[in-house]
This record gives sequence, C-alpha cells and structure tokens, in this order.
Amino acid sequence: MPEDTKKRPAFSERRLASPSGLPMEAVVTQDSLQGWDSERDLGYPGEFPFTRGVYPTMYRGRLWTTRQYAGFGSAVESNHRYRYLLSQGQKGLSVAFDLPTQIGMDSDHSLALGEVGKVGVAIDSLEDMQTLFDAIPLERVSTSMTINSTAAILLALYVAVAKQQGANLKRLAGTVQNDILKEYIARGTYIYPLRPAMRIVTDIFAWCRQEIPNWNAISISGYHIREAGSTDVQEVAFTLANGIAYVDAAVDAGLAVDDFAPQLSFFFNSHNELLMQIAKFRAARRLWARTMRQRFGARDPRSMMLRFHAQTAGSSLTAQQPENNIVRVALQCLAAVLGGCQSLHANALDEALALPTEQAALLALRTQQIIAHETGVVNTIDPVAGSFAIEKLTNEIEAGAQDYISKIDAMGGMLRAIETGYVQQEIQKAAYEYQRAVDTGEQVVVGVNRFQAEEGRPIPTMQIDPEIERTQVARLNALRARRDTSKAKAALAEVERRARSTENLMPAILSAVEAYATVGEISDALRRAFGEYHESVVI
Repeated sequence: MPEDTKKRPAFSERRLASPSGLPMEAVVTQDSLQGWDSERDLGYPGEFPFTRGVYPTMYRGRLWTTRQYAGFGSAVESNHRYRYLLSQGQKGLSVAFDLPTQIGMDSDHSLALGEVGKVGVAIDSLEDMQTLFDAIPLERVSTSMTINSTAAILLALYVAVAKQQGANLKRLAGTVQNDILKEYIARGTYIYPLRPAMRIVTDIFAWCRQEIPNWNAISISGYHIREAGSTDVQEVAFTLANGIAYVDAAVDAGLAVDDFAPQLSFFFNSHNELLMQIAKFRAARRLWARTMRQRFGARDPRSMMLRFHAQTAGSSLTAQQPENNIVRVALQCLAAVLGGCQSLHANALDEALALPTEQAALLALRTQQIIAHETGVVNTIDPVAGSFAIEKLTNEIEAGAQDYISKIDAMGGMLRAIETGYVQQEIQKAAYEYQRAVDTGEQVVVGVNRFQAEEGRPIPTMQIDPEIERTQVARLNALRARRDTSKAKAALAEVERRARSTENLMPAILSAVEAYATVGEISDALRRAFGEYHESVVI
C-alpha cells in the first residue's frame, strides 16, 4: 500500500480553555509568523524595539530587584518586617499602605474605623514615616510605594525623611505608583475628579525631574486591571493607553517628552499561563517603544524603554489547599523573569486568607532567590527568543492591544473612554466569561473545581491586633497637640492656594508635611479646591 494511503490512528484532542481569550494552536510553525521579521520585530537586547529586554546584558549584568510588598499595622511593625526581609537578602522595599492612607483620611476619621493598619501600614504624618524607615538608610535602598490618590503627599513624606537622614536627594531611587487612571478603571481608591487628579500626576513628574532625577515618577499599572478580570491583551492595551494619556498630559503641561519619559515605569501582573505571560511582557515592551518613537517623537532610547515591576497574581491564589499557591507563585515568578522584569514581588501562600506571616513572606522571597541562583535561566539573555509559539503570541498580543488603543483614540482618548465606562465594561465582560468557564469546569482551578481535598490542614495566619488602631489614633492626637499649629495651618492654606492656581503643588505639600500637617489634612485642603469624584454606575 502506498505510504500516503496508509491508515493512521485517529487521535482526539482535549478542548483547551485559555483565560487570555487567545486561541492556542496545537503546533506552531514558522509559517504561523506571517510578516514577522527578526531584525525589525526582535532585534537585540538593549536595542529598539526592546523586545528582548531593555538592557544589553540583562540578568548577566544585574539580577532583577527582589522587592517583596509589605506593610501592616503601625509603622513600628512594618519597620520590623522591612528590616527582617532586608537581612534575608531582599534588595528593595515595597510599601503597602492601609485604606485610610490611600484615600486621604487620617486614622481618627469616622470612616477609618476598623480599617487602620489592616491591609497596609497606617501613615498619618511625618512622625509615622520617620518610624517606618527607622535605621534604613534611604540613600542606599530602592523603595517602591504603592500609593495613588495621595501619592504626592507620601512622596513628600519620604523625601522629608531622607532630608532628615542627610541623604543626597539626587541619589534617591525608587518608584511612587502615582497611577490614578487605573483607580477609576479597576481599583477605586480615588479622591478627586479625573482632570485635577491628572494635574497632580504631572506636577509630580515635573518636580521629580528637578529634585529627585533617579526616582521613577509613576508606575503605570496593569496589575490591578488584570486582577479585576481583564484578559492579557486588555491588560497591555489599557495599561499602555493610560501611559499615552499621562504622556499627553505631561506634554500639554509643557514638559518635553525626553525630559520625563525616562522616569516612567510600569507594573504588570504575572498570571498562570506561562507562555502567554512571557509573550505579554515582550509585546508590551515592543508596543511601548514603537508608540514613544512614532507617536511622541521620542529620541532618547531611555524614553522608549518599558521598564517594569511584576507581581504574581493575587487573584490566582486559592484559600482551598493553600500550599498549591507555592507552585503557582513559582511558575508566575519564572514567567516574569523569562519575560525580562526589572523587579519582582512573589505573593505568599497564605494571601488568599490574610496578610502574609513572616514565615510565608520568607518562603516567597526564597522562591525568587532559587530562580535567580539555581535554575540557570539568568545565564542566557531572553532564552525564549525565536520560539515560534512565543513569537506568535507576542505578535497577537501586540496586535490585539493596538486594536484597543486605536478604538480608544477614536473615542477621544483614555480619559473619555473611562468617563463613558467603555474600559470598565470590557473588563467586566472578560471577568464574567472567565468566571463562567470556572463555574462550568471548562477552566480548571486545581483544588477548587477539580482535584478537591476532603479537608485541608489549617495554616497559621496573621492577625492584626485591634489595639494598634487605638494606639495609632492616640499617637496622632498627641502629634496634633504638640506641633506648631499656626505653622501647620499656614502650610495647609498654601497647599489650597496653589491647588487653585497653576503652580506646582509639590513644594507646598513638602512644606506642609515638614510642618507636621497630616495626610488627611493635606488631602482635605485639596478636596476643598478640587472637589471629590463620584463614580457613575456601569451596567
């Protein structure tokens, strides 16, 4: 019988779900890469379009920064955790603030009751910030602060502490998240209406360029967009569309692109689909480089570099069989490293239940250290380059993200797309589709809808002592009683005056924190000038 007429055994394929929404081919060949050009689309590490990484030597020159996100209770407890993690080999700090701090309310505000120190550290004043960084030399430690609506105030507090330490401000390194747009889209810790909030962002850009030039003035965040239920394509698209809005706002405020763009940084989610995540990071880098060069006319290569922090996916963690989260986090960390991150946070196994215990946080740190020092993946720069599957996914994510950006442009830009609810609706639809797939069993979540255990063993979790709130309020009241009240009031009046003008807010905010005005008081001064944002219901 001729070879081509032989009967071959029939094989059936499993139906595979992809949370990304992109179809996954069983076999990808070179023919799948239609129009792909290795010189144009891939290039070399450290060169435009930076698909293979933003630095020529990548991890062969310097490992990513291990930056474990931490903060809870009062500044005393958080300072202890920071010093412990630094002693165990962590290379940078990442500060989590409690909800009252995030939305500009002091710990004694009626709406802060029960929330003080619960999901992050409570910071009311310069006194708290001094305690938070006690015995930590800020000139020698890179610090990331996850703060948005009150970013200007917390940055001023950080700088004030650095000044008290005698640090050279030109050498301060770190990032303030300062990404207000994603709050309206996915997270909700906004205070002011959209356009005044954007003015604060650009004031921070201009001030950082002059005063702390090594500081990243924003971390444009896709992390929370992904946590809200977006697909990977949406995460890239909406994050970069936010980035475009910030660049537009800065240019409109009179800043030259190459003066501030090198201080932009990004923050992405590293989720479960290993190949998809690697491709996502590469696609985002390439699309941003092309956007900055072609759309904004950037000439400095640093303006085109998408430098990013990654965090493993909190929404992927399960309360059922929490030890499984160790495996999830390790794979998500590996994806971020293979995707070329500049810093990385690994979630702890117990974070679906509570803030991480010290032991769980140490295991998460060790996960990064094992990848860095035992796997060998850092020895070759971009080892996945040229993989047909990776390059095809990179192309598809870039193309899908560009389609979204074009739609947003046609609406009048990202601010308008947020105001009309378009972005929120797209994320909601994606989140619904994913949850439907989990509910039907099409998308497997180990330990939840498949491979359940009868009864898991209990694991220890962190508990926040309610006494911390009472102590924090007493500390705040004592500060108000002993500070120079007239000096604090005058500083607050200057913040409000500047808010009603076009002058940069940062010098006045720095003077206010140095006069021991509180986070809530400064936020209220801005509320009087700007008003407050009230969300429209998106159906």
